[in-house]
Amino acid sequence: MSTQQLPAVVIGAGPVGLAAAVHLVERGIEPLVLEAGGRAGAAVRAWSHVRLFSTWGEVVDPAAEKLLAPSGWTRPDPAAYPSGGEWAERYLRPLADALGDKVRTGAAVTGVSRAGRDRIVDADRERQPFVVHVEYADGREERILARAVIDASGTWATPSPAGGSGLPALGEKAAADRITYRVPDLKDPTVRARYAGRRTAVIGAGASAFTALAYLAELAESADGAGTKGVWILRRGISGSTFGGGTADQLPARGALGLAAKAAVDKGHADAVTGFRTEAFERDADGRLVLVGEDGRRLEPVDEVIVLTGFRPDLSFLDELRLGLDERLQAPVALAPLIDPNQHSCGTVYPHGHRELSHPEQGVYLVGMKSYGRAPTFLAMTGYEQVRSVAAAIAGDLDSADRVELTLPETGVCGGAGLFDTPDTGQTEGGGCCGAPEPQLLKLVAPTAAGTAAEEAPGGGCCGS
Repeated sequence: MSTQQLPAVVIGAGPVGLAAAVHLVERGIEPLVLEAGGRAGAAVRAWSHVRLFSTWGEVVDPAAEKLLAPSGWTRPDPAAYPSGGEWAERYLRPLADALGDKVRTGAAVTGVSRAGRDRIVDADRERQPFVVHVEYADGREERILARAVIDASGTWATPSPAGGSGLPALGEKAAADRITYRVPDLKDPTVRARYAGRRTAVIGAGASAFTALAYLAELAESADGAGTKGVWILRRGISGSTFGGGTADQLPARGALGLAAKAAVDKGHADAVTGFRTEAFERDADGRLVLVGEDGRRLEPVDEVIVLTGFRPDLSFLDELRLGLDERLQAPVALAPLIDPNQHSCGTVYPHGHRELSHPEQGVYLVGMKSYGRAPTFLAMTGYEQVRSVAAAIAGDLDSADRVELTLPETGVCGGAGLFDTPDTGQTEGGGCCGAPEPQLLKLVAPTAAGTAAEEAPGGGCCGS
């Protein structure tokens, strides 16, 4: 069998991975989607309680919608905002069903290489198929040959730690019983009881942190949440962009998130601690956690900690491939300058395709959230355009692969999850969240050690985390 007759392996059956399979099918290329979870959209289902700030019209791939049409499937109201659970159940599940045996669940990829070639060997390398090692939930192992590999496994399984240096804080692993790295589902009675009436630190400055702060504030105002208090830990200072664009954000649901976080602070449901980089977790006599900063500050004890400092790609199973990754973001070298949060704000990243996603190892692509490495922002529409271009490139249609077929809204590079129940926030005129006039500087009193001033550094804005 020639390499061209082999399937293209897609790692991950999330929104972008399933879209990749659809685009491959359109090109006459057999896809094989390998999903480590028990069903398609496993990662999305893990945050099923959180609502997106993108509408249905922005999270359904056009090619997927075309594939689903013969089954009678119709896209939900394009102007409505799905929750993660709705996105998974009403779109990803039927899409995976339509792809049938092209999708395997409970199939974890443990390694990818070239057949008979480790990363050192040059001889005849590009003529060899890829070899993908898979471990199934029942313990079976399999070796699959592939013509190309599209890694859409995302970053959900590898959250960043609380430590300000990028490493786990001292004592962080030992305090795992009181730390979560996800936005908690406070509608779940067991989870709700964990935070009700407790003091909880929230570490992070992006949309997920906004969501957690707003959830805690809502709990504090409920009948069973008296005494609930949030402590918002920011590595930087407070600036006009800390809470995002508010009503000036062209993605209004995302703007509402920042306003909800600001309201939590204004109403006293959360205190802000600025310029604090966590170095250690210690226990007090009652077993509560004391956060210690790199500057020596020790905060008042908290009962729980929610760490929302972003995610990072798991590259361990790709170690035998020759990847070209930016040394900072761990994103493809050609893509990294376009998404670097040190340089770019909302609306300054244009849609991109196979050329920006290519590596020295021809035929392998990191797509979706994983393609952004450690950059904090992503949009489903961007991923759909990525895999359309990649599938065309694998099929040899470079004219189509090089053509941009997507127009993003000005603020479209900002991705994440939202907090709202109905799309009742009106879209305003004017610039996006990063182009809006800077709001009034908000002054918050941070608990600091004697003689230590809180750092007044620029905030991360809507694109920061």
